[in-house]
Amino acid sequence: MNLSKPLGTAVRVGVSMSSWFRRLLPRQKCHPFTDPTTTRELGIGPIFVINLDRQPDRMNAVLRELSRILDRANRPLSERTVRWSAFDSQTESPRSLVTPEVEPFYTLRDQLFVEPQPLAVPDEFDLVSPIRMSEAEVAVARSHIEVWRTVARSAARYSLVLEDDVYFQRGFGQTLDAAWNEMRTTDLDEDVFDLLYVSYREARYGAPKELLSANVFRPDRGLWFLSGYILSKRGAQTLLTLLPCRGPIDLWINYAFPNIKVRALRRSMVNQRMDTSSTNSYSVLPMLSRIGILDDSGGALFHQRPSIVPVFVFGDPSSGLSSVALALSMLGYRCCSDLDDIPESELTKLVNGESVRVFNAYVNIESLWLRASELALKHPAAKFLVIGDSDKCTALLKALSGADAAYLNRREAQSWAAVCGRLKLSPPPTKFPNIEDIGQRRIQLPSATPVSSRPARRLRFDSSPWIADPHVSWTGIVAIAPKQSTSERRRSIFTDDLADGPSRRWWPRNDTFPGNLGLFRPANVTAVEGQGVQLTVVQEPVGVRDFTAASISSRAAFLYGRFEATLQAARGSGLVTGFFLHRDSPRQEIDFEITGNRPERVLVNVFYNPGTEGARFDYGYRGTPVEIELGFDAAAAPHRYAIEWDRCEIRWFVDGELVHARAEWNPTPIPNLPMTLHLNTWPTRSRELAGRLSARSLPASAIVRSIVVDALELQPLSLGADSPATAQMRD
Repeated sequence: MNLSKPLGTAVRVGVSMSSWFRRLLPRQKCHPFTDPTTTRELGIGPIFVINLDRQPDRMNAVLRELSRILDRANRPLSERTVRWSAFDSQTESPRSLVTPEVEPFYTLRDQLFVEPQPLAVPDEFDLVSPIRMSEAEVAVARSHIEVWRTVARSAARYSLVLEDDVYFQRGFGQTLDAAWNEMRTTDLDEDVFDLLYVSYREARYGAPKELLSANVFRPDRGLWFLSGYILSKRGAQTLLTLLPCRGPIDLWINYAFPNIKVRALRRSMVNQRMDTSSTNSYSVLPMLSRIGILDDSGGALFHQRPSIVPVFVFGDPSSGLSSVALALSMLGYRCCSDLDDIPESELTKLVNGESVRVFNAYVNIESLWLRASELALKHPAAKFLVIGDSDKCTALLKALSGADAAYLNRREAQSWAAVCGRLKLSPPPTKFPNIEDIGQRRIQLPSATPVSSRPARRLRFDSSPWIADPHVSWTGIVAIAPKQSTSERRRSIFTDDLADGPSRRWWPRNDTFPGNLGLFRPANVTAVEGQGVQLTVVQEPVGVRDFTAASISSRAAFLYGRFEATLQAARGSGLVTGFFLHRDSPRQEIDFEITGNRPERVLVNVFYNPGTEGARFDYGYRGTPVEIELGFDAAAAPHRYAIEWDRCEIRWFVDGELVHARAEWNPTPIPNLPMTLHLNTWPTRSRELAGRLSARSLPASAIVRSIVVDALELQPLSLGADSPATAQMRD
């Protein structure tokens, strides 16, 4: 499990050049690779390379690597290589990935068994809270298990198993020769090992091990990666009896070490390539952030930028146009979709052929049908996709004769292969979105009446494909929300008076996030008779943090509605009091934040990332914050703060007065996925956000008097399924 961040473009280019120059070096020779047709000698027979069908380039790269290594008979190892078609999480249905051989849940305790963290002091909840494996992790596990089945049935005593993103160190042949001889000399067993790691990464603080010889050690646990290993027939048979695999395959196999004879080279001689793309989206990362192990986080920065622009997509009703629009967003397009028209300023730039516009993709826009031929002339590099076989679609394709236009049937339009193939982009590491068609919403002219008379100031925004560049003439898209879907759950209306403490609808958090100097602890959530729930920040060392903080979160998730809290903010430099809706994978968030150094103002903020449930987009450090003057001291007395969130607009209220509103794409799309509700007080790392933390002002507390909710309630989230991260401002 590689938790490192992917390298930058310059480094990847450098690695690729280094790989090219290595081809000029003499070939290596490796004697343990014997005649693959005989079982009489104790040697390595076939080589299995796990490779996705959609990544033939990686397979070719591995074959080039293997062609530079010769076996005992001076034949290149590429001649004994077998390509093993990997399970693909992007093309397999989630149901097809379900198997009794892989248990898709594991715990933080399992993670810490392999990678102990001396400074982490998680409590019982943290340790046993289930972590769901990502679909990619399940697919990787299944791929290795299927190779094990083949090795177990093979006539060969040993086989080499490789993933398709590896390269061999120059001294691989010499090192393996020496290690092989050392093991045969010191071990009289018929099989000198069951599993030999030739590629691995040790746990951060080192793997417990016994040094057996100059080139070999026996690990107790603490090895990550299964990028390259030599597996015996007996070892494969034993591993199959130990299934199911619980958690990522390279984590789970550490639990198998007591049952198999495992060895490792003193130095990893097969490394993972650094010039290949990495999603850095491991299922355990959010949990490690919550208990404070990852201190320097940041989102998974979005680097892909489309080269084919603009893109126009037309199609029949109910042909999956909304799904295509979301897919384009996930590919990095700034996509305007599902409208009867577009704002006049954008339309004028579009029909004039201007390149500087708000959007670079337009999906299911009714007013653009009749302008398609004109748009093709004004934008000769544009791509047109037409979905459906109605007479209207046929006529459009005819009108676009000579333009770069492609027909997609409804099935093709719901796959990454078809969409990305036409746009020359790599698909993101998640399923193609499948959402209900929104239909064409009617847009309205924005009101000339200002939202609020209170002074407001826009702070520094993030830069992302899902944030419209600020412009004085751009006020977003005001649309009429469609009728609610019948798939939405019941409406929940309640008022919680917190004078006696939080009700069963809320649970106190016991985690943290990277920008938080404190560790949330339930003991910091206390009831104050007649006042409400007190959320306190205290200076006290707790391993990963020197401060503790307080947060409560809803057990249920909500989709659209009105959320109100009566609260008094904490006072003190470096402190933040938050009232917000939040979710992860993809990250979306709507905030009220009051900083303890300036309690006479409030920050409203939105984070938006595209995708459906489970899509690991978490771009954004600051979000899109706006500072609003309150006209009072929020730390001196309780006040009412409310968020109204619907499909087409977000509104923020203070004491019943509307203080800010955002329409679609002003500057982000409206968050559209279920979120949980949170209230917290915490010490921030960011001096830009709230000033330098003053320990002398601690302990400090916020008080929440009541919470009122009128919203669509969805099924409750499992404990630990949602991160408490709030908008963080970075230098």
